[in-house]
Amino acid sequence: MAEVTGGRDPRANNFGSLRLLFATLVILAHAPELVDGNRSRELLTQAFGTLSLGEIAVDGFFLVSGYLITASYRAKRSFSDYLMRRALRIYPAFVVASLLCIAVVAPLGGGDLAAASPLEALARLSLLLMPVVPGTFAGLPYPLLNGSMWTIPCEFGCYLLLGLVGTARALRRRGRYLGLLTGLGILLALRWLYLPIGHPGDALGSLSEMIRLTFVFCCGGAFRLFADRITYTRRGAGLAALLLVPLLFSRPLAEPAFALLGGYLIFWFAFAVRPNALSRATAQIDPSYGLYLYAWPLQNLLIARIPGISPWAVAALALGAAMPLGLLSWFLIERPMLRFRAGTGAAASPEPGPIPAARPALSA
Repeated sequence: MAEVTGGRDPRANNFGSLRLLFATLVILAHAPELVDGNRSRELLTQAFGTLSLGEIAVDGFFLVSGYLITASYRAKRSFSDYLMRRALRIYPAFVVASLLCIAVVAPLGGGDLAAASPLEALARLSLLLMPVVPGTFAGLPYPLLNGSMWTIPCEFGCYLLLGLVGTARALRRRGRYLGLLTGLGILLALRWLYLPIGHPGDALGSLSEMIRLTFVFCCGGAFRLFADRITYTRRGAGLAALLLVPLLFSRPLAEPAFALLGGYLIFWFAFAVRPNALSRATAQIDPSYGLYLYAWPLQNLLIARIPGISPWAVAALALGAAMPLGLLSWFLIERPMLRFRAGTGAAASPEPGPIPAARPALSA
């Protein structure tokens, strides 16, 4: 397939393969740093010294999410319909995973359930914040019950922002959307100059990461809004890759370069490459959200229970254990919620499921 426009039938794509690839890259990126706090062994960090595989993966998640959720918003019946669809897709699996982390993982990880506040736990669930049980994984480099979950409120925040942008009719007037994207680009540059990079555990760090991820999400939305003007070709993909590689060596330019050039490569693969068997299978079965939700606690449990375990053993074992949990999450929680949504009369989303954010609170 030599070329195709971005307006191709969204049901014939490779988004399923991309989701699982990004989730796997996140697990691989986490493993070395979760073992001893040393990021230097992470493969992409060794190569470029800027973005890690985890950051590339989460940017890919947010690019694809921006594209698909923009399509979903434009197909909405009302703002409340859009918001309900997004909440039903994100909240149920998140709540179940959080409760399992509190009830099962925390005691295994040395947490003190008696010291945990039920009211605080309820508040954190309602705000999509990661669960906290005092003492869990104490002594590990990242003593967080489920550190990956910090990006979920960033994802939902992008959904809310998109709703506001749509209400302001910026999704129908592309000049306004480009103005928004330019403003976010300026904020991204100011972030580089004035905010801490890659430390989302504190207030300024969380603001910093929200700016970064919102810019990437909106870049994905731009690919959707300008789909009628974008042609994906092998030559274009080759040129994008040639331009991207040297820019990845520059700390200030690596992020925007990947959002734009990497975005082209991602959507070229999604639309212009014939869907592979994995993509066809995951068009109906999508374990990627659950895979993301359960990988971190499994990795930290392995590290806590098996002293001296290698990072690559952590990655392989966690991937093998989290995949069945991801499938269970899909069949028992996520797919029933999609059917419930359809049963309530809400229009089905045109995307094959929103893409969960997947980057932990690790140093960048």
